[in-house]
Amino acid sequence: HVQLVESGGGSVQAEGSLRLSCAASGYLYSRYCMGWFRQVPGKEREGVGEIDSDGTTRYAESVQGRFTISRDDAKNTLWLQMNSLNPEDTAMYYCAAKWMVGTNCPGEGEGSEYNFWGQGTQVTVS
Repeated sequence: HVQLVESGGGSVQAEGSLRLSCAASGYLYSRYCMGWFRQVPGKEREGVGEIDSDGTTRYAESVQGRFTISRDDAKNTLWLQMNSLNPEDTAMYYCAAKWMVGTNCPGEGEGSEYNFWGQGTQVTVS
């Protein structure tokens, strides 16, 4: 099992930047595909992107070119660098983990594929 704790959320003005962190505890962290998701109350959870152990990433179209996911398996840490933020990025952001297949993230990046979740960190853009 992996325990996940997000941090780094806060309030920022439009066009600003934030960097979210996700600290993982538990063994075999490097065996997990890691993802970021976000959710606004009353709306469906949205996948932001995910990263495999080789550093290969894929992103939702809505954040492509603005957000960057990275990981450091030696530090058991995942990051989400968010640039050019706009009010539509306001949401609770969650990191999540699922088992990889080989070194790749399986599936389509849907939240239902993920086994472990953090408690979330709020990002507000005004």
